Amino acid sequence: MADKHSNSSLTQRYERYLPIVNFVSSQTEFEIAAVKQACKPEKPAFVTRLVNELVEQGWLIRESDRGSYQWNSGRGEFSPTKWLDAKLYGNQVQATPEQDRPRERLLALGAENLKVSELLAILIRSGRPGESAVTAGDKLAKAFDGRLDELAAAGRHELKSISPAIEKTAFCQIVAGIELGRRIVAFADQNTTTKIGGPADAMAFCQRHFARLASDAKQEEFHIVTLNTKNQVIATHQITVGTLDASLVHPREVFRAAIKDAASSVILVHNHPSGDPTPSTEDRKVTERLTDVGKTIGIEVLDHIVLGKGSAVSLRES
Repeated sequence: MADKHSNSSLTQRYERYLPIVNFVSSQTEFEIAAVKQACKPEKPAFVTRLVNELVEQGWLIRESDRGSYQWNSGRGEFSPTKWLDAKLYGNQVQATPEQDRPRERLLALGAENLKVSELLAILIRSGRPGESAVTAGDKLAKAFDGRLDELAAAGRHELKSISPAIEKTAFCQIVAGIELGRRIVAFADQNTTTKIGGPADAMAFCQRHFARLASDAKQEEFHIVTLNTKNQVIATHQITVGTLDASLVHPREVFRAAIKDAASSVILVHNHPSGDPTPSTEDRKVTERLTDVGKTIGIEVLDHIVLGKGSAVSLRES
């Protein structure tokens, strides 16, 4: 009963505040008397307290010589509903009209129709006093606008510096959501017959399937792609993690996976954490050594793809 009473009380307060905040937000410049007149029969003292609160928070600037109020453009865009959510509900978004809440919009419209900020708000789930999940989602979306692929590599402290709502739980939920999406894409790739017709196909497949390596891997990772007699992808296997070295990438480990898959050929693939996919001398040594071993056991090395940030190089073409 206490929870119901509390929710009812908050709703009443919300409905009392909303007309005043809506009127004030619609004005470029105003005097307090005009707000009191427009919001009758609300008590004048209540109106004054609300306007003063907006001044204290830096949203409004009082022009003392004229006795009027103006919005502080340096404070950012003011949203009446978001401000009231933060004031009355803290880390909840219950007061926002149902059709504007991210989860309700997802259920009604489908995830594909939501903005990036709304998807992030759902992953963040709950905010903190003064910063709702919706606000946090907006801030993250703006910070990574045009470079969303870099979100996966962002650390917890970087995200928290953008929004204080990104505590440990919210950070873990964002990272887990991104990784789950990657694994679903990778699984779909493996369960869709992909034929490699040449270097362009090999690079496209590797950039898609190994997107994580290109975007945020901190170390070099060496993988192979196994193919059947029709050059169709069978599977992918991680072989080593660490600096690529011909003495460390043992042919036994590489071809053990290929033999297990009954592969006819393989594509070698690794990343350069620096972001520059230009093949090194060591990359070429590894390729030559594994190509020679492959010829001996009857498994062809079709190509070696080096991944960088947003680009890839085929050693077969370089």
